[in-house]
Amino acid sequence: MRNDTASVHPTALISPEARLADGVRVGAFSIVHANVVLAENTVIESHCELGVATPLADGSPLTLGEGSHVRSHAVFYEGSSFGSGLVTGHRVTALAGIAAGVNFQFGTLSEIQGDCSIGDHVRFQSNVFVGKKSRIGNFVWLLPNVVLTNDPTPPSNVLIGCCIEDYASIAAMAVVLPGVTVGRHSLVAAHACVTRDVPAHRVVAGIPARVVGETKAIKRRDGSGEPAYPWTAHFHRGYPKEVVAMWQASFEEIRRDEK
Repeated sequence: MRNDTASVHPTALISPEARLADGVRVGAFSIVHANVVLAENTVIESHCELGVATPLADGSPLTLGEGSHVRSHAVFYEGSSFGSGLVTGHRVTALAGIAAGVNFQFGTLSEIQGDCSIGDHVRFQSNVFVGKKSRIGNFVWLLPNVVLTNDPTPPSNVLIGCCIEDYASIAAMAVVLPGVTVGRHSLVAAHACVTRDVPAHRVVAGIPARVVGETKAIKRRDGSGEPAYPWTAHFHRGYPKEVVAMWQASFEEIRRDEK
């Protein structure tokens, strides 16, 4: 059902069964299939396809939360749910069975294979690949060309997803192998191949990746000499004020305890 306040380009194709809320905008040559729910003030740019039918979705719709912004040439299958504030780059692909939280940023040319959980305030940069059954926590960073794998003996029918815990950062071109857990507030170095679990607050590097130190030992490159991790102490861009306030309060509590 199309709301009268939705703005749809004349070249766009919108199923009469799709549900478009107030303030939705759909760009040129985009296709919105029947099993789609677009919440208030969602923007769909040109040449997108939303709600591609698949038996893997079990009939559930594609749902995009309030204020989402999907850039051109994106493809989303039915059967996935994204919270408010979703922002994508161009030419992203999202298959069925994805449950993502609020304020998810999904970079250009990235692909999520489906049957995954993604927490709140997660950041994918460009060309990220996430295999089926991956579990990603809150405030996670996956930098360009990161790959989360899931097949321990390819090709096979056995899929074992990775687990990326809250606040973990995985640097450019790193690969995480099936079933590996990357711990809270940890850092995976660029080009690492992670074959075993990464402890919380540790840095791993190399092929295969090995623990090379604690994250708190890494210094910021801004001349301050302050620790770079946990990054929440100094990097706040793009996060809601209430989240930043929570982080700051926790650091104040730690300082008081240290005294």
